[in-house]
Amino acid sequence: MGSERPSVLACVTSQFDCDRIIKTAEQIAIEEDCELRVLSVLQPTSDYSEIGGEIEYLYKVARESGADMTVLFHDNAPYACADFVNKNNIQRIVTGMHDGGNESFLVMFNRFAPMVSITMVAKDNTAYSMDVCKAAVR
Repeated sequence: MGSERPSVLACVTSQFDCDRIIKTAEQIAIEEDCELRVLSVLQPTSDYSEIGGEIEYLYKVARESGADMTVLFHDNAPYACADFVNKNNIQRIVTGMHDGGNESFLVMFNRFAPMVSITMVAKDNTAYSMDVCKAAVR
């Protein structure tokens, strides 16, 4: 199921302004000669009508950027994202900003997938990257 070509993954929530994450991930994918993928992990519920417009909009932005968009339903977004990353040859994720908590999405994701580089995109479109440094073993 995994891709041979490395990918950059835009991790979005159900908010219109997550389009900035997809657009930044698209630029990175072009620069790094990678595929672009988009992922949204939603909490399972019986009614998604309140976020349907946002998800449809983000799907449109993903498609215009040349990406597929996957929506997963899971109670543990960091775990679900790390599982997706590990199965799909993702070398970098692009997200919104870290909220500072020890149990935040990025802290938990990094525990599950510590060898994946992370780029965070602020509301003003400033991007901050944390690259994995793979030291040579002697």
